[in-house]
Amino acid sequence: MNKDYYKILGVEKNASDDEIKKAFRKIAHQHHPDKAGGDEKKFKEANEAYQVLSNKDKRAQYDRFGSAGPNMGGAQGFGGFDFSGFQNAGGFDFGDIDLGDLFGGGRRSRRRRGSDLQVRVELTFEEAVFGVKKSVTIDHTKSCDDCSGTGADKGSSMTTCPECDGRGKVQTQMMGIFATVTDCPTCEGSGKVPEKKCDTCRGAGVTREKNTIEFTIPAGITSGDTLRITARGEAVKGGPAGDLFVQILVKSHAKFRRNGLDLILEEEVPMSDAVLGATRTITMLDDKKIDVKVPAGTSHGTTLRVAGKGIVTDRAKGNLMIVIKIKVPKKLSKKAKEAMEALRGEGY
Repeated sequence: MNKDYYKILGVEKNASDDEIKKAFRKIAHQHHPDKAGGDEKKFKEANEAYQVLSNKDKRAQYDRFGSAGPNMGGAQGFGGFDFSGFQNAGGFDFGDIDLGDLFGGGRRSRRRRGSDLQVRVELTFEEAVFGVKKSVTIDHTKSCDDCSGTGADKGSSMTTCPECDGRGKVQTQMMGIFATVTDCPTCEGSGKVPEKKCDTCRGAGVTREKNTIEFTIPAGITSGDTLRITARGEAVKGGPAGDLFVQILVKSHAKFRRNGLDLILEEEVPMSDAVLGATRTITMLDDKKIDVKVPAGTSHGTTLRVAGKGIVTDRAKGNLMIVIKIKVPKKLSKKAKEAMEALRGEGY
């Protein structure tokens, strides 16, 4: 049967995460089975609704397919949890506790994942425009080469963890009121421990060392962009390594600046070239030279566009935008001054 989770929690379909959380906390407090007037059925329904609507992916799937959709897991319930452990829990504030986790709601535990690392790399303007290969040296944990990350000595087999009897979970009593289920600290949730630990990593499955990581920075990258290098962060036993994030900082250039993929250059030209027209030779970032025609009658601040001569990526090409700055002479020869006077006489 398709259930209306929004109706169960008493919220609109466009409710925010905070509104959903507040609605669930109110219902959980009101209908707790061990409270006077509590309603176990409504309590379970509210928890089921909250487990879906508080999860971005599950909520999107529910909005599309309803509670009968694939992978909804709506019927998880409370994994056979005994509510008798909640005696005298009336008035307890659940805060931000995820009751699905609290009750071991049938969900598989998430695999541990290594922490992400972040480094900064400074580029010259040219390197950012054309792209470049770079490398960084990081101090991090990596999977132990001698035991392939298992933590077991060579030839040693894995055996059932004595702490959790192979379940990978242990129960912890908190404040005498309720129990929480967490990953076993001895086997780290795997349910298995080595008969003999690896001598290199002492059973940790990881070693700490410095590694140099090479990567390619694409053409057209901008300051503030971040590159993600998968699985080059911290390693952990029994789970995937974290990622390495490379934050890009780009130095400014003495002549060029950029706007998106366009290169911008301010070019100072003599007043005579602006009036009569001229051809200017521009030296580009790669030291190649191009000729640009300055039309007669060009005004100060005019922008000339040279198509395709900006930043080039594998998807698009930018343009070279030349902003004309007319150079006004501070001193004139007698002949030049006479010529200017003549022009003024003509109304120029």
